[in-house]
Amino acid sequence: MRKPCLFLARSTLVVAVFAASSTVASQTTAPAGDAAKGKAAFDRTGCWQCHGRQGQGGREGPRIASPVPMAWPALSRFVRTTKGDMPPYTEKVLSNQELADVYAYLRSIPPAPDFRTIPLLDGMLAPASAQRQLVSRLPDVARQGDAPRRRHRVQGARARTW
Repeated sequence: MRKPCLFLARSTLVVAVFAASSTVASQTTAPAGDAAKGKAAFDRTGCWQCHGRQGQGGREGPRIASPVPMAWPALSRFVRTTKGDMPPYTEKVLSNQELADVYAYLRSIPPAPDFRTIPLLDGMLAPASAQRQLVSRLPDVARQGDAPRRRHRVQGARARTW
């Protein structure tokens, strides 16, 4: 008698866990969005002012693209209810479909190339002798950092060069 009850309890628990996990999984997938419309909404709402034109981050806002650091539920909840430096974007300002489009746009941005594929940046990790060789191959214009610079003096609302 005890074994059938235990079996029934385990079966019920397994079914409940499966049902809960499928509900959570269905909520974690982002709704379908259009990347082109997402870029337009990203520009229209001013996201680029803090996060950069391609979500690369900047002085005011963190990187939010390539890869997108938040899953859809966390991002949508954060955008709607943030209390930090970023203002919350209600559905009146950014609809759920527009937010899904922005998410699709951010996911469509390709990752930045590995810095080792950029010769100048890869040379920065090389020994000093290799760096000198790399700098010697640069055009003279790029090495004119020693040229005297003009100083600016601000008077009132205008700047003068002297």
